Amino acid sequence: MTKAAKSAPARRAQPALPEVQFADDGVVRTLHLGTEWVQGSMLIDKPYDIELEYVQRMMAWLLFVPAEGITKRHAMQLGLGAGALTKFCHKKLRMRTTVIELNPQVIAACRGWFKLPPDDARLHVRLADAALAVLDATLHGTVDALQVDLYDHEAASPVLDSADFYADCRRLLTEDGAMTVNLFGRSSRYEASLERIAAAFGESAVWAFRPTREGNTVVLAQREASRPERADLLARAADIESRWGLPARKWLRVFSPVAP
Repeated sequence: MTKAAKSAPARRAQPALPEVQFADDGVVRTLHLGTEWVQGSMLIDKPYDIELEYVQRMMAWLLFVPAEGITKRHAMQLGLGAGALTKFCHKKLRMRTTVIELNPQVIAACRGWFKLPPDDARLHVRLADAALAVLDATLHGTVDALQVDLYDHEAASPVLDSADFYADCRRLLTEDGAMTVNLFGRSSRYEASLERIAAAFGESAVWAFRPTREGNTVVLAQREASRPERADLLARAADIESRWGLPARKWLRVFSPVAP
Protein backbone atom coordinates (compact mmCIF):
# COMPACT_ATOMS: atom_id res chain seq x y z
CA MET A 1 0.00 0.00 0.00
CA THR A 2 1.38 3.38 -1.04
CA LYS A 3 0.12 6.65 -2.53
CA ALA A 4 -0.36 7.16 -6.26
CA ALA A 5 1.52 10.00 -7.89
CA LYS A 6 -1.65 11.78 -9.02
CA SER A 7 -4.70 12.71 -6.99
CA ALA A 8 -8.14 11.37 -7.90
CA PRO A 9 -11.56 13.05 -7.86
CA ALA A 10 -13.71 13.02 -4.74
CA ARG A 11 -14.89 9.53 -3.78
CA ARG A 12 -18.12 8.15 -2.38
CA ALA A 13 -18.17 5.75 0.56
CA GLN A 14 -17.01 2.30 -0.45
CA PRO A 15 -18.50 -1.08 0.52
CA ALA A 16 -16.65 -3.41 2.89
CA LEU A 17 -15.15 -5.29 -0.07
CA PRO A 18 -14.79 -2.64 -2.77
CA GLU A 19 -14.48 -3.26 -6.47
CA VAL A 20 -10.96 -3.98 -7.65
CA GLN A 21 -9.52 -1.95 -10.53
CA PHE A 22 -6.19 -1.64 -12.28
CA ALA A 23 -4.40 1.01 -14.31
CA ASP A 24 -1.21 0.99 -16.33
CA ASP A 25 0.98 3.43 -18.23
CA GLY A 26 2.59 0.84 -20.48
CA VAL A 27 5.45 0.28 -18.03
CA VAL A 28 3.87 -0.22 -14.61
CA ARG A 29 0.45 -1.71 -13.79
CA THR A 30 -1.13 -0.74 -10.45
CA LEU A 31 -3.92 -2.29 -8.40
CA HIS A 32 -6.61 -0.11 -6.76
CA LEU A 33 -9.64 -0.72 -4.55
CA GLY A 34 -11.82 2.03 -5.98
CA THR A 35 -9.54 4.88 -4.81
CA GLU A 36 -6.25 6.53 -5.76
CA TRP A 37 -4.37 4.45 -3.20
CA VAL A 38 -2.02 1.95 -4.82
CA GLN A 39 -2.51 -1.52 -3.33
CA GLY A 40 0.36 -2.96 -5.37
CA SER A 41 2.15 -2.74 -8.69
CA MET A 42 3.90 -4.76 -11.39
CA LEU A 43 6.49 -4.00 -14.04
CA ILE A 44 4.67 -5.18 -17.15
CA ASP A 45 7.84 -6.48 -18.85
CA LYS A 46 9.22 -7.99 -15.62
CA PRO A 47 6.17 -9.34 -13.77
CA TYR A 48 8.12 -11.36 -11.20
CA ASP A 49 10.38 -8.49 -10.09
CA ILE A 50 9.39 -6.19 -7.21
CA GLU A 51 8.74 -2.64 -8.41
CA LEU A 52 7.92 -0.63 -5.27
CA GLU A 53 10.77 0.31 -2.91
CA TYR A 54 8.90 -0.48 0.30
CA VAL A 55 7.88 -3.91 -1.05
CA GLN A 56 11.53 -4.65 -1.81
CA ARG A 57 12.29 -3.79 1.82
CA MET A 58 9.71 -6.35 2.96
CA MET A 59 12.30 -8.92 1.80
CA ALA A 60 14.86 -7.74 4.40
CA TRP A 61 14.44 -10.98 6.37
CA LEU A 62 16.87 -12.42 3.79
CA LEU A 63 19.65 -10.56 5.64
CA PHE A 64 19.22 -12.88 8.64
CA VAL A 65 19.25 -16.32 7.00
CA PRO A 66 21.80 -18.12 4.80
CA ALA A 67 20.98 -18.07 1.10
CA GLU A 68 21.58 -21.79 0.93
CA GLY A 69 18.43 -23.68 1.86
CA ILE A 70 16.01 -20.86 0.98
CA THR A 71 14.01 -23.24 -1.20
CA LYS A 72 13.22 -25.34 1.88
CA ARG A 73 11.73 -22.39 3.77
CA HIS A 74 8.13 -21.19 4.05
CA ALA A 75 6.98 -17.64 3.26
CA MET A 76 3.55 -16.32 4.21
CA GLN A 77 1.87 -13.09 3.16
CA LEU A 78 -1.03 -11.52 5.05
CA GLY A 79 -2.62 -9.43 2.33
CA LEU A 80 -2.01 -10.26 -1.33
CA GLY A 81 -1.90 -6.77 -2.82
CA ALA A 82 -0.82 -7.13 -6.46
CA GLY A 83 1.03 -10.33 -5.59
CA ALA A 84 4.58 -8.94 -5.82
CA LEU A 85 5.89 -10.64 -2.67
CA THR A 86 4.03 -13.85 -3.42
CA LYS A 87 5.37 -14.08 -6.96
CA PHE A 88 8.92 -13.26 -5.87
CA CYS A 89 8.95 -15.86 -3.09
CA HIS A 90 7.32 -18.50 -5.31
CA LYS A 91 9.03 -17.84 -8.65
CA LYS A 92 12.41 -16.33 -7.76
CA LEU A 93 13.16 -17.90 -4.37
CA ARG A 94 11.33 -21.16 -5.11
CA MET A 95 9.87 -21.21 -1.59
CA ARG A 96 6.74 -22.80 -0.28
CA THR A 97 4.40 -19.79 -0.21
CA THR A 98 1.07 -19.26 1.57
CA VAL A 99 -1.16 -16.19 1.14
CA ILE A 100 -4.11 -15.01 3.22
CA GLU A 101 -6.43 -12.61 1.38
CA LEU A 102 -9.91 -11.48 2.43
CA ASN A 103 -11.20 -10.13 -0.89
CA PRO A 104 -11.92 -12.70 -3.63
CA GLN A 105 -11.79 -9.95 -6.26
CA VAL A 106 -8.15 -9.25 -5.35
CA ILE A 107 -7.24 -12.89 -5.93
CA ALA A 108 -9.08 -12.92 -9.27
CA ALA A 109 -7.42 -9.63 -10.30
CA CYS A 110 -3.96 -10.92 -9.46
CA ARG A 111 -4.54 -14.05 -11.51
CA GLY A 112 -6.06 -12.13 -14.42
CA TRP A 113 -3.94 -8.95 -14.54
CA PHE A 114 -0.80 -9.47 -12.42
CA LYS A 115 0.58 -12.87 -13.51
CA LEU A 116 -0.09 -14.64 -10.21
CA PRO A 117 0.35 -18.35 -10.96
CA PRO A 118 -2.32 -20.91 -10.07
CA ASP A 119 -1.94 -22.85 -6.84
CA ASP A 120 0.47 -25.77 -7.00
CA ALA A 121 2.52 -27.91 -4.63
CA ARG A 122 4.40 -24.82 -3.36
CA LEU A 123 1.78 -22.07 -3.66
CA HIS A 124 -1.44 -21.87 -1.65
CA VAL A 125 -3.64 -18.75 -1.86
CA ARG A 126 -6.32 -18.86 0.86
CA LEU A 127 -9.48 -16.76 0.93
CA ALA A 128 -9.59 -16.01 4.66
CA ASP A 129 -9.47 -13.35 7.36
CA ALA A 130 -5.89 -12.76 8.52
CA ALA A 131 -7.09 -12.13 12.09
CA LEU A 132 -8.39 -15.71 12.20
CA ALA A 133 -5.68 -17.30 10.06
CA VAL A 134 -2.92 -16.34 12.51
CA LEU A 135 -4.75 -18.33 15.21
CA ASP A 136 -4.44 -21.59 13.23
CA ALA A 137 -2.35 -23.81 15.49
CA THR A 138 -1.29 -26.00 12.56
CA LEU A 139 0.70 -23.03 11.24
CA HIS A 140 2.45 -22.22 14.51
CA GLY A 141 6.21 -22.56 14.22
CA THR A 142 6.11 -23.19 10.46
CA VAL A 143 6.66 -19.77 8.86
CA ASP A 144 10.18 -18.51 8.13
CA ALA A 145 9.18 -15.20 6.54
CA LEU A 146 5.90 -13.53 7.50
CA GLN A 147 5.07 -10.43 5.43
CA VAL A 148 2.21 -8.27 6.72
CA ASP A 149 0.66 -5.56 4.53
CA LEU A 150 -2.98 -5.17 5.55
CA TYR A 151 -4.86 -2.06 4.43
CA ASP A 152 -8.41 -1.36 3.31
CA HIS A 153 -9.38 0.86 0.40
CA GLU A 154 -8.99 4.07 2.44
CA ALA A 155 -5.43 3.27 3.63
CA ALA A 156 -5.85 5.25 6.84
CA SER A 157 -3.96 2.78 9.05
CA PRO A 158 -3.17 -0.94 9.28
CA VAL A 159 -6.33 -3.05 9.53
CA LEU A 160 -4.70 -5.29 12.18
CA ASP A 161 -2.27 -3.53 14.51
CA SER A 162 -2.77 -4.74 18.09
CA ALA A 163 -0.21 -6.24 20.47
CA ASP A 164 -2.31 -9.42 20.53
CA PHE A 165 -2.21 -9.64 16.74
CA TYR A 166 1.58 -9.26 16.69
CA ALA A 167 1.90 -11.90 19.41
CA ASP A 168 -0.17 -14.23 17.23
CA CYS A 169 2.16 -13.46 14.33
CA ARG A 170 5.19 -14.32 16.45
CA ARG A 171 3.72 -17.75 17.20
CA LEU A 172 3.65 -18.51 13.48
CA LEU A 173 7.42 -18.11 13.13
CA THR A 174 10.17 -20.68 13.17
CA GLU A 175 13.05 -20.13 15.59
CA ASP A 176 15.06 -18.08 13.07
CA GLY A 177 11.97 -16.67 11.35
CA ALA A 178 11.11 -12.99 11.01
CA MET A 179 8.09 -10.78 10.33
CA THR A 180 8.17 -7.68 8.15
CA VAL A 181 5.34 -5.14 8.40
CA ASN A 182 4.43 -2.12 6.28
CA LEU A 183 3.35 0.79 8.51
CA PHE A 184 1.63 3.47 6.49
CA GLY A 185 -1.46 5.68 6.49
CA ARG A 186 -2.63 9.16 7.31
CA SER A 187 -4.18 7.95 10.61
CA SER A 188 -1.33 5.57 11.41
CA ARG A 189 0.86 6.28 14.44
CA TYR A 190 4.23 4.71 13.77
CA GLU A 191 5.51 5.01 17.34
CA ALA A 192 2.42 3.32 18.77
CA SER A 193 2.62 0.48 16.25
CA LEU A 194 6.31 0.04 16.99
CA GLU A 195 5.59 -0.18 20.71
CA ARG A 196 3.02 -2.93 20.10
CA ILE A 197 5.45 -4.90 17.93
CA ALA A 198 8.18 -4.53 20.55
CA ALA A 199 5.76 -5.69 23.26
CA ALA A 200 5.10 -8.89 21.31
CA PHE A 201 8.64 -9.63 20.08
CA GLY A 202 10.91 -7.86 22.54
CA GLU A 203 12.59 -4.55 21.76
CA SER A 204 15.96 -6.16 20.99
CA ALA A 205 14.35 -8.23 18.21
CA VAL A 206 12.97 -5.24 16.29
CA TRP A 207 14.65 -3.44 13.36
CA ALA A 208 13.29 -0.60 11.24
CA PHE A 209 13.92 1.20 7.97
CA ARG A 210 13.70 4.93 7.58
CA PRO A 211 10.49 5.91 5.78
CA THR A 212 10.40 5.89 1.99
CA ARG A 213 9.61 9.12 0.14
CA GLU A 214 5.99 7.95 -0.04
CA GLY A 215 5.84 7.50 3.74
CA ASN A 216 6.02 3.71 4.05
CA THR A 217 8.03 2.46 7.04
CA VAL A 218 8.96 -1.21 7.04
CA VAL A 219 9.61 -2.81 10.42
CA LEU A 220 11.24 -6.21 10.89
CA ALA A 221 10.82 -8.33 14.02
CA GLN A 222 12.76 -11.54 14.65
CA ARG A 223 11.30 -14.54 16.47
CA GLU A 224 14.56 -14.66 18.42
CA ALA A 225 16.74 -11.57 18.55
CA SER A 226 20.13 -11.61 16.88
CA ARG A 227 22.67 -8.91 16.14
CA PRO A 228 24.83 -10.02 13.18
CA GLU A 229 28.16 -8.25 12.74
CA ARG A 230 28.14 -5.45 10.19
CA ALA A 231 30.58 -7.39 8.00
CA ASP A 232 28.24 -10.38 7.97
CA LEU A 233 25.27 -8.22 6.99
CA LEU A 234 27.29 -6.59 4.20
CA ALA A 235 28.33 -10.00 2.87
CA ARG A 236 24.75 -11.25 2.92
CA ALA A 237 23.53 -8.05 1.27
CA ALA A 238 26.03 -8.46 -1.56
CA ASP A 239 24.92 -12.07 -2.00
CA ILE A 240 21.24 -11.06 -2.09
CA GLU A 241 21.98 -8.49 -4.80
CA SER A 242 23.99 -11.01 -6.83
CA ARG A 243 21.41 -13.80 -6.58
CA TRP A 244 18.10 -11.94 -6.75
CA GLY A 245 18.71 -8.33 -7.79
CA LEU A 246 17.30 -6.72 -4.64
CA PRO A 247 19.09 -3.50 -3.48
CA ALA A 248 20.19 -5.02 -0.19
CA ARG A 249 23.40 -3.02 0.26
CA LYS A 250 21.34 0.15 -0.02
CA TRP A 251 19.05 -1.23 2.69
CA LEU A 252 21.87 -1.26 5.19
CA ARG A 253 22.26 2.52 4.93
CA VAL A 254 18.67 3.04 6.15
CA PHE A 255 18.05 -0.03 8.33
CA SER A 256 19.05 -0.49 11.95
CA PRO A 257 17.98 -2.01 15.28
CA VAL A 258 15.36 -0.04 17.21
CA ALA A 259 17.16 -0.64 20.52
CA PRO A 260 20.84 0.32 20.81
